[in-house]
Amino acid sequence: MVPTFTQRILSAVACAALAGLCTARAQVQATLVAEDAAVQAGRPVVVALHLVHEPHWHSYWVNPGTGLPTTLKWTLPAGWKAGDIQWPAPILLLDGHGAVIGNGYEGDLLLPVTLTPPASLPPGVPVEIRAEADWLMCREECVPGGAKLSITLPVSAGAPPADPTWGTRIHRVIASLPATDPAWAVDASRDASHAVLRIRPSGTVPGAPVDAAGLHFFSEDGLVATDQPQAAASDGHGGFTLTLPVSPDAPKDAARLVGVVTSPKGWRADGSLAGLRIDTAFGAAPLPAGDPASAPAAGAAPSVSLAATLLLAFLGGLILNLMPCVFPVLGIKILGFVNQSGADRRKVTLHGLVFAGGVLVSFWVLAGVLAVLRAGGSQLGWGFQLQSPAFVFGLAAAMLAFALNMSGVFEFGLSATGFGSGLQSKSGLIGSFLTGVLATVAATPCAAPFLAPALGAALALPTAESFAIFTVIGIGLSFPYLLLSVFPSAVRVLPRPGAWMETFKQAMAFPLYATVAYLVWVLAGQVPDAGFLSALFGLVLVAMGVWVYGRWNAPGATAGRSRFGKVACVGLLVLGGWAGWPTQASPMEVTWDKWSPEAVEKLRSEHRIVYVDFTARWCATCQANKRVVFHSAEVLRAFRDRHVATLRADWTNKDPQITGELARYHRAAVPFNLVWLPGREAPVILPELLSPNVVLESLRK
Repeated sequence: MVPTFTQRILSAVACAALAGLCTARAQVQATLVAEDAAVQAGRPVVVALHLVHEPHWHSYWVNPGTGLPTTLKWTLPAGWKAGDIQWPAPILLLDGHGAVIGNGYEGDLLLPVTLTPPASLPPGVPVEIRAEADWLMCREECVPGGAKLSITLPVSAGAPPADPTWGTRIHRVIASLPATDPAWAVDASRDASHAVLRIRPSGTVPGAPVDAAGLHFFSEDGLVATDQPQAAASDGHGGFTLTLPVSPDAPKDAARLVGVVTSPKGWRADGSLAGLRIDTAFGAAPLPAGDPASAPAAGAAPSVSLAATLLLAFLGGLILNLMPCVFPVLGIKILGFVNQSGADRRKVTLHGLVFAGGVLVSFWVLAGVLAVLRAGGSQLGWGFQLQSPAFVFGLAAAMLAFALNMSGVFEFGLSATGFGSGLQSKSGLIGSFLTGVLATVAATPCAAPFLAPALGAALALPTAESFAIFTVIGIGLSFPYLLLSVFPSAVRVLPRPGAWMETFKQAMAFPLYATVAYLVWVLAGQVPDAGFLSALFGLVLVAMGVWVYGRWNAPGATAGRSRFGKVACVGLLVLGGWAGWPTQASPMEVTWDKWSPEAVEKLRSEHRIVYVDFTARWCATCQANKRVVFHSAEVLRAFRDRHVATLRADWTNKDPQITGELARYHRAAVPFNLVWLPGREAPVILPELLSPNVVLESLRK
């Protein structure tokens, strides 16, 4: 199918108008790299997930404390086996005030995994290794991240050489992984509130000059509380005692202490081994009375009681009203107070209670979903629903429609506190309830002060206590609205209704537009380029739908005109949802590697077919070509069966190397596609407009 002129124009307009969004960078860049330049039958090979964090961003260790650990889901050729991630020693992650927020990593990180090929692997045929990586990247805010990655390695008959770029680095990372050391002996004991770890020189091997200052134990199974201080002291004989606060959620019968103790100076005489591996059984006897370890560590906070957690939950919910995620809804509620200032007190109070009911029901539903999924073994955190591209798109569409309403594009008879038409009508009460639901949906991505400990407890406590905490968070969120509803005289301090209200209402639309922009940015990191462009067109259709509704339902419109507006609005909304709804990627989806002359030569030396796509985001024809060709199941199957290597030369920004390569073929524009076939010195040059048949024919030559 050749793209139509209209499709080209729409793609060009979209790429030009959305160029800023199209070039946004992720906070964590991910690739797969290998220790060896090839694989050999039956010989294990180490492949590492390479994560490069932007400054001040971090991801998480196997026990994150808060957040979620990085995961890898492998898609391997038949007969291959994958081991677990081998985790380097983590660091303490701190917020801007020095408080501990988790265990994880910053900067340049390699997470190695050992893969074992089958003994029957035939030499000479390259193998493609695929993996789906997921991580949580945080600074002050957190964004779920993920990528579908692949690496292709030739199969050699003999022992393969180390990869010239990554071999030494991966070997060095593996050598420095946390490990036990014969120079150090360890034992541990515990009571209900503290564990004590003793580390002493074994006397068989000289130990490193380790200081107590800077020692920190990272619990692998969550036995030790992450956010409470640890006390480390020297025993005067080259050994150390660490007093570790036991998490209130830890199993009472835990029999072992498992984790890593890090030392800034290393545990070996040469300064290596940053993390000493600990896996030791607790001593049978309880800590003796009077033992310093039996007392809480200096400065350690006692376990937080349920009452204190509920207080934190209330304060966190209250402060959520001031968070950027909720502020647009707060503005809507303020408008509601102004409109209600002259209304009957009983009705005003009723609306406040109904709004609070909407908030509470939403929090109960969320708590129930979390409880069910947690019971099924899922690892979940606050804002987990933003990990779903479909949820993000749906929320962005709803926020966009709400913002357009506040800008005056259309009117549903919407009071600013809900989707109803007035305080006296039944629909008004429904509106107040739905506004409470909206406030909860908008609040979940935020993490206000005092809220993180309460949420952490809610996600770990039994179901009844968890529901209590979510209930109190909801009460805190709805408390200001409820207070002003019960005491409407307090509304007198607000300005009286007047012409200024329309200006204020329209101004309050812009925080909602900002929220839509944020959600679109999140979506950009979750879906491929083609899916992201479709989502943007879907949002345009949603905006057009509500505009049609407003245009054909203006005051004084005839019944037929109004009916047409409603039908057209529904049709456009359905079309927008269908066009922009994120879908699951095909298992045969092409994975593009970065083009370079060296990459082409390397792949040609392996006698592989190489497909090179010279493209740019601002090139409408390029986007149309990819949508037409690489959505063809026949093309995807041919690329998979023939092990076609795919390289992309992205010319979105100036690149002298790409410009020079285009000049070699007397070209000065994109799209430009080449197919290098084994045994041929010159590539097959494809036409500017592609079709599945054109690409398939080039592979048959």
